Amino acid sequence: MKGAMMDTKTYEAVLNTIPYPLVFADNDHIIRYLNRPAEKWYYDKRGFSDLIGKSIFDCHKPASEKEIRKLHNRLQQGEDEIFVRIFNGMRLFIIGVRDNDGNLIGYYERFEPDGTTDKKIEEFFS
Repeated sequence: MKGAMMDTKTYEAVLNTIPYPLVFADNDHIIRYLNRPAEKWYYDKRGFSDLIGKSIFDCHKPASEKEIRKLHNRLQQGEDEIFVRIFNGMRLFIIGVRDNDGNLIGYYERFEPDGTTDKKIEEFFS
């Protein structure tokens, strides 16, 4: 089925199977999507609400803005995945999302266990 498209609900269902928070922001740093683990993390655990359409900087510490902008610049320069740091026992990466022509359209964070614990990804964000 080369070229067959999935509908939006199917894409969302796929993204919701990812066990860690996935927040997609566009090149203007506006949040365009949160999967269910991200909603649970930001809304239930951290007390935010209605982040869709707001700046990514609204749910990060003020000191993070400079770092996020620097990372975004690296993505614009062609990097696709950047290791950021260890966070809460997880390795944190920022991933560039590109269109079919290779143009950066936004980014998201990816988490993975850092190997120092037996906890599953779900346990870090539940």
